[in-house]
Amino acid sequence: MIIPISDGRWLIAGAGGRLGREVHAQLTSRGADCVPLGRDRLDVTDARAVDEALRYWRPDIVVNCAAWTDVDAAEFHEEEARRVNTDGARHLARGCAARGARLLHVSTDYVFPGAPSDFGTPYAEDTPTAPGTAYGRTKRDGERAVLRELPDAATVVRTAWLYSRDLDGFVGAMVRAARSGGTADVVRDQYGQPSNAADVAALLIALACLPARAVCGVFHATNAGSASRYELAREVFRLCGADPDQVRPTDSSRMPRPARRPYWSALGHRRWAEVGVPAPRDWRAALAEACGPGQRKGTS
Repeated sequence: MIIPISDGRWLIAGAGGRLGREVHAQLTSRGADCVPLGRDRLDVTDARAVDEALRYWRPDIVVNCAAWTDVDAAEFHEEEARRVNTDGARHLARGCAARGARLLHVSTDYVFPGAPSDFGTPYAEDTPTAPGTAYGRTKRDGERAVLRELPDAATVVRTAWLYSRDLDGFVGAMVRAARSGGTADVVRDQYGQPSNAADVAALLIALACLPARAVCGVFHATNAGSASRYELAREVFRLCGADPDQVRPTDSSRMPRPARRPYWSALGHRRWAEVGVPAPRDWRAALAEACGPGQRKGTS
């Protein structure tokens, strides 16, 4: 479903990141008036800089892809993460409120507890949040700040397990292992939703092209279905023409990290039907498009 690009100017905060790059590419390909601002051009932790940028560029729609995403480092630097994920979100929301602009704010599955007892039931948009990590707390507080400052013109969009057409992050690492003939030890006790940044960007743009009051609140933008990290890695190997049995299962206890990873973090998609936008496609189809035969190798 292609929704016509909304009139007016778009501003992307965090335009240099995985999702920000994809939003910019799609908007540009569709002829939108778009201002991409990476961290070097807009520090969202600086309230004055945010105010000056919004006053200068006068956007009608702001997409906030800026975030502290180092989950482990946030355990040791929570206040620094908070300045980006909470204060930065608040600064953008206040600036939008002052100028009559809309805000789409990107958040995360880490706002939920991810407990084994939740396994099998996707978290709904209105499920109470209960983050178990510093990163999750700062993102949860950012959501709250945005919805409080801009109740009639803000949309919080949670996503998870994001990868891009450049085949970066975990998916990229699995592609490189598969293409090199190597093996991979991957945890089988973390379940979530592998999500193609191109699909998530398209959903963000679709929301921004609908009336603001119709899409206030929270949406979940992940590809449909769920998989363990181990199942995801096996599918990547298969798509690359490698033997999936080269992926060896392990569990989180053998790979300790400073921040606890959610056991279960699948998100529900109820609100898409409410606004007349098709629900996201299955994660396998999206992954095949990104790393099937003929796709570029990408970088990390």
